[in-house]
Amino acid sequence: MRGFNIGRNICVVTCSIVLVFFCLSDKARAGTAALNEEMKQYFFVLRIKGEHRDQDSATVSQIHKNHLANIDRLYNEGLIDIAGPFRDDTDWRGLFIFNVATEQEVRNLLKTDSAISSGRLGYIILPWYGAKGSLRR
Repeated sequence: MRGFNIGRNICVVTCSIVLVFFCLSDKARAGTAALNEEMKQYFFVLRIKGEHRDQDSATVSQIHKNHLANIDRLYNEGLIDIAGPFRDDTDWRGLFIFNVATEQEVRNLLKTDSAISSGRLGYIILPWYGAKGSLRR
């Protein structure tokens, strides 16, 4: 049986990646301007469990009601294109995709969310690029 040569395998994989990169780089350079015109920056917000989740059930119910009303408002104002929870009960609670110009604007809008301002939810913001027209706006 032939032995596994990790050095050889790493070299083959690296050479393959470099070859693909050089073959595609001419197309990528030629299409950069067109690509920039076809892409749009959004902000992906991963909602995570917050540090303060010990509210009583009545308070949680009110926080959730206000949270949903805020999502409706943001959507109707054209500031958010996608919002929703994850199905599994993990620390990852849901996501937003904001359609705004800056991360600071996202941070300011997140402060209007009762689930975040109460500490029930935290968040991670990531700039994200998608094809123009792939979302609502």
